[in-house]
Amino acid sequence: MIGIIGAMEIETAALAAAVEKKRIEVISGITYTSGLLDGQEVVIATCGIGKVYAAICAQTMILHYHPAVIINTGVAGTLTPALGIGDVAVATKLCQHDMDTSPIGDPVGLVSGISKIYFEADEKTSQSLAACVEASGAKALAGCIASGDQFVATAEKKAYIRETFGAIACEMEGGAIAHVATVNDVPFAVLRAISDSADGDATMDYPTFARMAAERSVAVLRAYLRSLSV
Repeated sequence: MIGIIGAMEIETAALAAAVEKKRIEVISGITYTSGLLDGQEVVIATCGIGKVYAAICAQTMILHYHPAVIINTGVAGTLTPALGIGDVAVATKLCQHDMDTSPIGDPVGLVSGISKIYFEADEKTSQSLAACVEASGAKALAGCIASGDQFVATAEKKAYIRETFGAIACEMEGGAIAHVATVNDVPFAVLRAISDSADGDATMDYPTFARMAAERSVAVLRAYLRSLSV
């Protein structure tokens, strides 16, 4: 079974609607749709925005559905000129840019307890997703994706995250899903279509481009699922 998590309905509704032989369960206020999609057994959930909702969703999905891999899909803001609106970021690793215990001597971004800044994505799944992006005619860029409970909307914050973590894109859930998957020893991948520039124009760009970017993520993910049956 493949687990698929998105934060918002625009990122998951089309996927859930296409599931065959579906079963719907609501656990801790989150709806899980399981069944067959493009020939693969899947479970799809809309977790809600932010790291706490994402962590609740991922942990529940792992314990209740036992997915072989979890894929976080959706939209993100770019942190590099190499990724424009409509392009796709595929994570090689994830970090949490708002985790900061540096006043007590830790590196910025270190997750206490497991002493990690970066969570490595599953290489095989990530490479397959990137290949599906390229096959669709879109541009894919692999690299670090940074997560935090903030909608990044200034050039200064964008530069800070890029320079501190070497990140190519930022969003609000992937790092938490990566954290949960790692401590449960479940492979994961993160696929994010760029919906805004993550600079001073982010709030203006976002409503216009988020739906288009989400549709691209959905199309790529379905292409990936179909490729598994070939």
